[in-house]
Amino acid sequence: MLLGIQRVVAGRPAVSSAARGLSHFGEHSLGWLAVAGAGAALAHRRGDDTGVRRWAEAGVGAFGAHAASVIIKRVVRRKRPHDDRIRVGVSTPSKLSFPSSHATSTTAAAILIGRAAGLPPAALPAALVPPMLLSRLVLGVHYPTDVLAGAAIGAASAAAVVAGDRLIATHDRR
Repeated sequence: MLLGIQRVVAGRPAVSSAARGLSHFGEHSLGWLAVAGAGAALAHRRGDDTGVRRWAEAGVGAFGAHAASVIIKRVVRRKRPHDDRIRVGVSTPSKLSFPSSHATSTTAAAILIGRAAGLPPAALPAALVPPMLLSRLVLGVHYPTDVLAGAAIGAASAAAVVAGDRLIATHDRR
């Protein structure tokens, strides 16, 4: 499947360039932390305490999801794709593949940033997650199961952040 994806899209310079851009943006969830920080700063300027909290949760959730994926990688220890026919289009900080940390942090960030921005729940994940997942395959650094598992872990991480926020809000009302 990975070879098929690469045959269809990886040879297109614009696709490879976009995939590398997404890779750099998502590295260690730093791009998502920057977006969450900017959102929190803007909410603070508006005097929106709930907005500040939700944007902060987006940053914490994205980074926490990334950290969880790194821990899981070290337990599972699955090696990245290694076939001479696979073109690797970007360097990676480790040789471990499962789960994709980019998929994990991007999914958590998309859900939580969308929530902080007041968007419909599926809007941002639908726009951001598929391109990031596909980019990891185009770049030849993950198997399809790596990105799917990463997305699932990211969604679970975001759900935990939302549940924690609701628990705190319930406690604060008492």
